[in-house]
Amino acid sequence: TALTRKSSRISFKTLLKTLEMGARNAVIVAVACAAAGIIVGVVNLTGTGLRFSSLVVSLSQGIPLLALGLVAFTSLLLGMGLPVTASYIVLVILAGPGLSDLGIPLLTAHMIVFWYSQDANITPPVALESFAASGIAGSNPMRTAFTSWKLAKGIYIIPVIMAYHPLLLNGPTGEVVQTVLFSTLSITAFVICMEKYFLTSITWVETILYGVSAILLIWADDSLNYLGCILFVVLVAIQIIAKKKKGKEKRT
Repeated sequence: TALTRKSSRISFKTLLKTLEMGARNAVIVAVACAAAGIIVGVVNLTGTGLRFSSLVVSLSQGIPLLALGLVAFTSLLLGMGLPVTASYIVLVILAGPGLSDLGIPLLTAHMIVFWYSQDANITPPVALESFAASGIAGSNPMRTAFTSWKLAKGIYIIPVIMAYHPLLLNGPTGEVVQTVLFSTLSITAFVICMEKYFLTSITWVETILYGVSAILLIWADDSLNYLGCILFVVLVAIQIIAKKKKGKEKRT
């Protein structure tokens, strides 16, 4: 319908500019895919993928949490030198079969690898998104990259939740809603723990307790999940009381 109206119709010149912009953006993706294709070919020809998958299974001793830690570390190393597309392609070939061997569903395994590979966007020294944000903000590129890398560490929590809980709508509705709620609280607690601040500054004891709450909220045990939720609510209540107390002291 936009083409039938003169006011919203795209001119031939605008169409050419749009196609040119699309071609320029496609070049970046094409180069990344070409580089990833070379790496994938080397991995297949040398059998590195099979060896890495068996290494993940053997080192983790069949424990999915340890396997996720190995995959996260590998993703971190790949993200230092590869763009996110190439990082995902290489990592899914290396680690995907190993995660499936540990009983993780194929779709979940792919989403875990996909999520971890997003770390390449903000991992120095090749942190393209951080550098783009630095250019907009006029800040130091590497300092921005390291700060964004630190603040985004909550990204490592989501794959753990995917592995142990029905986060991908592959379970009963009630469990999925509960998982989303606890996941949100866990990430919030993790961020508070990292920043050591919420409504007011928090003590080192509160920092540890927020970290414990974040872990309990994603543990594969409902009773521990509820315990983590209660702990989080208590800590937030303490923060609210502390903030009100500081407000009264300022007025007096």
